[in-house]
Amino acid sequence: MHQEERYVTRTQNPVKLRSLITAFRAGVIMMSCVFVVASGIAQQKTIFTEQVYKRINDVYGSNAAEDVADWRQLIDELQQEAIDEKLYSINRFFNRFDFVDDLVHWNEKDYWATPIEFIATGAGDCEDYTIAKYFSLIELGVPESQLRLMYVTALELRQPHMVLAYYETPSSVPLVLDNINRRILPANKRRDLSPIYSFNGNGLWAAKAMGTGRKLRGSGPMKMWDDMVERLDRVMYGDKEK
Repeated sequence: MHQEERYVTRTQNPVKLRSLITAFRAGVIMMSCVFVVASGIAQQKTIFTEQVYKRINDVYGSNAAEDVADWRQLIDELQQEAIDEKLYSINRFFNRFDFVDDLVHWNEKDYWATPIEFIATGAGDCEDYTIAKYFSLIELGVPESQLRLMYVTALELRQPHMVLAYYETPSSVPLVLDNINRRILPANKRRDLSPIYSFNGNGLWAAKAMGTGRKLRGSGPMKMWDDMVERLDRVMYGDKEK
C-alpha cells in the first residue's frame, strides 16, 4: 500500500455538528437513494458523450470539462490495476482539491456535491471528497458491500467529519480514505477518529470501533441525495422538460 504524508486541512464549520446529529436522529439517510446514485455513476462509462462534456463546459467552463475528462481517463487506466493501486490513486486524485466549507463554496450550510460538481469546481468539503471516492471505486469494480461512507468525529479538530472505509472482507478492520490524513491506514491506527455511523446502498449502521457495527433502519426524506441525483441527471441527460 502506498503511503502519503500527513497534512492539515482548513477548519470546517462547526455548525455541521448540529446538522449531522439532527440528520442521524431523524433517519434522513435513505439508502435506496444512495444505491440509485451509485448505480447511475457506475453506468456513466458509456454515456459520457460529447453532449455531456458540452453541458459541463456550458456550466463550468472548458477547464472543468477537461478535468472531468481527466477523471474519466484515470478510471479507464485503473480498471485492471490491483485494489491497493485503485485505492491509492483515487484517494490521491481527489485529495489534491481544495477544502472549502459549504457556506463559502455553495452558500448553503450543507450541500452534497456530485462528483462532477466537485471536480468541476476543484473544491468541496469532507462529504464531497468521500462521495467522489466512493462512486469512483464502485465504477472501478469494487463491490458496494466493501465500501461505506462513515461519519466520525475528528477528535483533534473536535468536529464531525466523513471518511470512506474499505473492507477487504466483512470482518476486516477497514482501511480509511480521508482528506485530513492522506495516508491510507487501518481504522485501528486512526485514533484521531471516533466513529458515529456509516452507510452504503445496502443499509445504515451504527459504527462500532470502526468495524461492521449494528445495522439500523433508515427512513424519512433524503432531500440532499434527491437534489444531487437531479443535478447529476441534468448534466448527464440534459433538461428533461426541453
